[in-house]
Amino acid sequence: MKENLAMNLNPLVAFLKKLPEAFTKADIIKFCEEREIKMIDFRYVAGDGKLKVLNFVINNKDYLEQLLTTGERVDGSNIFPSFIHAGASDLYVVPRFSTAFVDPFNTISTLSFLCSYYNKDGQPMENSPEYILKKASAAFTKVTNMKFQAMGELEFYVIGDKEDLYLIPDQKGYHESGPFTKFDQFRRECMLYIAQAGGQIKYGHSEVGNFTLGDKVYEQNEIEFLVCDVEQAASQLIIAKWIIRELAYQYGLNVTFAPKITEGKAGSGLHIHTCIVKDGVNQFVKGVKLNSIAKTAIAGYMTCASSLTAFGNTNPTSYFRLVPHQEAPTSICWGDRNRSVLVRVPLGWTHNKDMVAQSNPLEKPVNQDFSQKQTIEFRSPDGSADIYLLLAGLAVAARHGFEMESSALNLANKTYVDVDIHSEEHKKKSVDLEQLPASCWESADHLCAHRHIFEKHGIFNAEMIDDIIKHLKSFNDQHIREEIKKHPAKMQELVNIYFHC
Repeated sequence: MKENLAMNLNPLVAFLKKLPEAFTKADIIKFCEEREIKMIDFRYVAGDGKLKVLNFVINNKDYLEQLLTTGERVDGSNIFPSFIHAGASDLYVVPRFSTAFVDPFNTISTLSFLCSYYNKDGQPMENSPEYILKKASAAFTKVTNMKFQAMGELEFYVIGDKEDLYLIPDQKGYHESGPFTKFDQFRRECMLYIAQAGGQIKYGHSEVGNFTLGDKVYEQNEIEFLVCDVEQAASQLIIAKWIIRELAYQYGLNVTFAPKITEGKAGSGLHIHTCIVKDGVNQFVKGVKLNSIAKTAIAGYMTCASSLTAFGNTNPTSYFRLVPHQEAPTSICWGDRNRSVLVRVPLGWTHNKDMVAQSNPLEKPVNQDFSQKQTIEFRSPDGSADIYLLLAGLAVAARHGFEMESSALNLANKTYVDVDIHSEEHKKKSVDLEQLPASCWESADHLCAHRHIFEKHGIFNAEMIDDIIKHLKSFNDQHIREEIKKHPAKMQELVNIYFHC
């Protein structure tokens, strides 16, 4: 085990010979001493979804130990202005040692942490998105006696100067390689830095979307992670978005996670794969088939799909993406290997065939069960998502499936489709299915209708739900699609406003 850890790209794992979840305060201090770390950064996600930072110089070992023991004070009224007021605004930010990583950009050797928020009484801040996810994960386990896991597919556009050599045909960039793709090296460096910061990456590649606009080329990329504990999955995505933007800035490139940039071009999603495990074993498959546990979770997603947009599709441009024929779902349904549905069951390794041995005659067949890799993919979220709240919402939805009892499997059967519902041939099929919201306003209405599900077990409190509904309604976008048809320029105005969501 320790030999494997020595090859880990995360310098702390390689040095300490232990996984991040086992890091202690003593480990952090030892690493700082041995590697001559000069500064500490506390990072934490604020109410606007952006990653904030607080810098510390390590004056001496005593100060470092104090910092790692007590955390620090911050002004909560500036971090969460919607529900923390200046009259009583102080919060504590406390580092989570498992998230420690060496800042790959700082010329001064710096160790960074993601932090949790605590109130004046030393209790977790109830409305902190990170704590809401923690509660959602714990409630799922309490109800089901299983663990909820997840991973994200992070899509983004890289924007640079237009070149005339080796051009990719419009919207044909899927898995393209150099020299046709211009930002392959940039994506590789992003992946390396994310891995060094503790991200468990599955792979990276160029995506479908590519086009030119003016003197700029827009190329879509994706970095996909490995399935892990849902709280760790959130941390990885948050750090990854920061690294991608920071590296782009150093390259002189622009990067956007915006749901939609321009009409007729693929938007950027944040597909979330989920998995349920017990004693480390995937509970989604039995033999070669998806089992009742998987279908029960899917029923929860089907029930809550419309309200989950409140966490995963959070500005008006999100709803320019959720249209037919643009690599995004519109109807609330699920299917196997079907990219026109909201919830997709991707191809799994359930056939018990050793394809590598068949392709490589010198290899002996391996008798191993790879069905553990089976996941369920939720496809509506995009780059505007509040990552903590989205993953918390998915954990709540999956748990709700198990609380539906016998009706869950009936709903799963009712919402299953095995055709492309966007095709002319099968378009009538979508008429019988519920549709995803068409605006933030509609999303807020659906959250209001489902709030009892999210408030159950004390996961989301009423104040948080009220605040999200108020925020979504503030866009006044209930007629946004009709307005865009009448005034097409308004779409680009909104894209510009929410370009760096």
